Amino acid sequence: MRWNLRLAAAQRGIWKASEMQRLLAEHGLVISAGKMSGLWSGQPVTVKLADLDVICVVLGCQVGDLLIPEPETVRRPTQQDALPAADATLPSIAPSVIPRRRDGRSLPPA
Repeated sequence: MRWNLRLAAAQRGIWKASEMQRLLAEHGLVISAGKMSGLWSGQPVTVKLADLDVICVVLGCQVGDLLIPEPETVRRPTQQDALPAADATLPSIAPSVIPRRRDGRSLPPA
Protein backbone atom coordinates (compact mmCIF):
# COMPACT_ATOMS: atom_id res chain seq x y z
CA MET A 1 0.00 0.00 0.00
CA ARG A 2 1.11 3.51 -0.71
CA TRP A 3 -0.03 6.39 1.49
CA ASN A 4 -1.34 9.27 -0.58
CA LEU A 5 -2.39 11.95 1.95
CA ARG A 6 -0.26 14.74 0.52
CA LEU A 7 -1.66 14.43 -2.99
CA ALA A 8 -5.23 14.06 -1.73
CA ALA A 9 -4.78 17.20 0.39
CA ALA A 10 -3.20 19.15 -2.49
CA GLN A 11 -6.15 18.30 -4.72
CA ARG A 12 -8.31 20.08 -2.15
CA GLY A 13 -6.04 23.13 -1.82
CA ILE A 14 -4.23 22.10 1.36
CA TRP A 15 -0.52 22.59 0.83
CA LYS A 16 0.99 22.58 4.33
CA ALA A 17 1.07 19.91 7.01
CA SER A 18 0.32 22.55 9.65
CA GLU A 19 -2.86 23.55 7.81
CA MET A 20 -3.95 19.91 7.63
CA GLN A 21 -3.13 19.46 11.32
CA ARG A 22 -5.28 22.47 12.19
CA LEU A 23 -8.22 21.18 10.14
CA LEU A 24 -7.98 17.77 11.77
CA ALA A 25 -7.94 19.39 15.22
CA GLU A 26 -11.08 21.35 14.32
CA HIS A 27 -12.76 17.99 13.71
CA GLY A 28 -11.57 16.53 17.02
CA LEU A 29 -8.42 14.75 15.89
CA VAL A 30 -5.42 16.24 17.69
CA ILE A 31 -2.20 14.90 16.18
CA SER A 32 1.32 15.50 17.47
CA ALA A 33 3.83 17.20 15.22
CA GLY A 34 5.80 13.96 14.91
CA LYS A 35 2.80 11.90 13.84
CA MET A 36 1.66 14.65 11.47
CA SER A 37 5.12 14.64 9.92
CA GLY A 38 4.83 10.88 9.33
CA LEU A 39 1.36 11.23 7.82
CA TRP A 40 2.43 14.12 5.60
CA SER A 41 5.76 12.65 4.46
CA GLY A 42 4.09 9.49 3.20
CA GLN A 43 5.59 7.07 5.71
CA PRO A 44 3.12 6.72 8.60
CA VAL A 45 3.96 3.97 11.05
CA THR A 46 0.31 3.39 11.94
CA VAL A 47 -3.03 4.95 11.11
CA LYS A 48 -6.09 4.20 13.22
CA LEU A 49 -9.35 3.51 11.42
CA ALA A 50 -11.05 6.25 13.43
CA ASP A 51 -8.33 8.67 12.28
CA LEU A 52 -8.95 7.66 8.67
CA ASP A 53 -12.61 8.57 9.12
CA VAL A 54 -11.69 12.08 10.30
CA ILE A 55 -9.12 12.55 7.53
CA CYS A 56 -11.69 11.51 4.93
CA VAL A 57 -14.26 13.94 6.36
CA VAL A 58 -11.75 16.81 6.37
CA LEU A 59 -10.65 16.12 2.80
CA GLY A 60 -14.06 15.06 1.53
CA CYS A 61 -12.57 11.91 0.08
CA GLN A 62 -12.78 8.12 0.30
CA VAL A 63 -10.24 5.79 1.92
CA GLY A 64 -9.30 4.65 -1.59
CA ASP A 65 -8.04 8.17 -2.29
CA LEU A 66 -5.60 7.86 0.62
CA LEU A 67 -4.46 4.25 0.25
CA ILE A 68 -3.27 3.10 -3.14
CA PRO A 69 -2.75 -0.65 -3.53
CA GLU A 70 0.54 -1.84 -4.99
CA PRO A 71 0.03 -5.56 -5.65
CA GLU A 72 3.19 -5.72 -7.76
CA THR A 73 5.25 -5.25 -4.58
CA VAL A 74 3.91 -8.46 -3.01
CA ARG A 75 6.37 -11.32 -3.16
CA ARG A 76 4.75 -14.34 -4.72
CA PRO A 77 5.95 -17.86 -3.93
CA THR A 78 8.02 -19.58 -6.57
CA GLN A 79 8.55 -23.28 -7.19
CA GLN A 80 11.75 -23.06 -5.14
CA ASP A 81 9.75 -21.76 -2.17
CA ALA A 82 7.29 -24.66 -2.29
CA LEU A 83 7.67 -27.22 0.44
CA PRO A 84 9.00 -30.58 -0.74
CA ALA A 85 6.38 -33.29 -0.98
CA ALA A 86 6.50 -36.06 1.62
CA ASP A 87 8.55 -39.03 0.48
CA ALA A 88 6.24 -42.07 0.53
CA THR A 89 9.23 -44.44 0.68
CA LEU A 90 10.28 -43.18 4.10
CA PRO A 91 8.46 -44.54 7.13
CA SER A 92 6.43 -41.87 8.86
CA ILE A 93 6.66 -41.60 12.60
CA ALA A 94 3.33 -40.85 14.18
CA PRO A 95 3.39 -38.81 17.36
CA SER A 96 2.58 -40.82 20.45
CA VAL A 97 -0.85 -40.23 21.92
CA ILE A 98 -0.98 -39.55 25.64
CA PRO A 99 -4.42 -40.05 27.16
CA ARG A 100 -5.62 -37.26 29.42
CA ARG A 101 -8.57 -37.03 31.73
CA ARG A 102 -11.28 -34.56 30.81
CA ASP A 103 -11.50 -33.10 34.29
CA GLY A 104 -7.88 -31.88 34.22
CA ARG A 105 -6.57 -34.32 36.80
CA SER A 106 -3.60 -36.50 35.97
CA LEU A 107 -3.82 -40.23 35.42
CA PRO A 108 -2.31 -42.61 38.01
CA PRO A 109 1.18 -43.90 37.21
CA ALA A 110 1.32 -47.01 35.07
